[in-house]
Amino acid sequence: MDAMTHSEDVQKFLTSRRARITPEEAGLPAYGGNRRVKGLRREEVAMLAGMSIDYYIRLERGNLSGASDSVLEALARALQLDDAETAHLFDLARAATAAPRVRRKRSPQTVRPSVQRVIDAITTAPAWVRNDRGDVLAANELGMALYLDMMTEETTPPNSARFTFLNPKAREFFADWERSADDIVAVLRSTAGKNPYDKDLTDLIGELSTRSEEFRKRWARHDVKYHRTGRKRLHHPIVGDLDLSFEALELPADPGMRINVYTADPGTPSDDALKVLASWAATQRTTAQRTVGQTSATPGHSETHLP
Repeated sequence: MDAMTHSEDVQKFLTSRRARITPEEAGLPAYGGNRRVKGLRREEVAMLAGMSIDYYIRLERGNLSGASDSVLEALARALQLDDAETAHLFDLARAATAAPRVRRKRSPQTVRPSVQRVIDAITTAPAWVRNDRGDVLAANELGMALYLDMMTEETTPPNSARFTFLNPKAREFFADWERSADDIVAVLRSTAGKNPYDKDLTDLIGELSTRSEEFRKRWARHDVKYHRTGRKRLHHPIVGDLDLSFEALELPADPGMRINVYTADPGTPSDDALKVLASWAATQRTTAQRTVGQTSATPGHSETHLP
């Protein structure tokens, strides 16, 4: 993203947040019944934030460089931003002043062996490691089985946003596809605020914007959110409906990477279904190992690996 695009992102984020707050919600009297502006006027935001109208206009035009933390905090309060939106505002301000050397940051693409061992040690819950643009970089056996259709896509590494918007199977897999799509775009938008010059990320956003109207529509909303815990309702091709809780565990030694772990409430049909899925995955592994043993013992055949 160039500086122009960054300025536009700032402008659209601030104007979209301003447009959603009514004077009543902001505790202001609504003068006159015929307001041309949806939401708050610029001068109303400036007043609420305790800054001059000229300074607020400069910020809304995309010029956040030099804005102090106290100014950003006042703006976040005036626009009633939640925690994720406030963090996004600060990320946009940091990106505006980042040195060119700092800007060339790429999403991590490799998983340390000890992290792989951690997720492999989780044997009764699906777990996988993703970077901040949604690439799935590692998974345990049950994680591979849970996201079967995504893990077997031709593009590597598998990417959760690409799967959601470009693979028709995603609409069957996610019981609430609309919400899943909203969530993943909001996470990508938040990531883009942190790393606006990440080429891998901008390439992905460009590809999805070109190929998916549904993605384009959501990207234009400038919504951001944290996706740290919650529930996933899935329809699995082998074991059917699953209602799972998920936890996203940050890896402090690997900024931008997290482990996603899925569990079912004990004694529920989803708990039973996960056990069936684990049994199926183990059977697949045994079959594959037998095949590997047979082919490697046959002249002219080399060992094959699971994806």
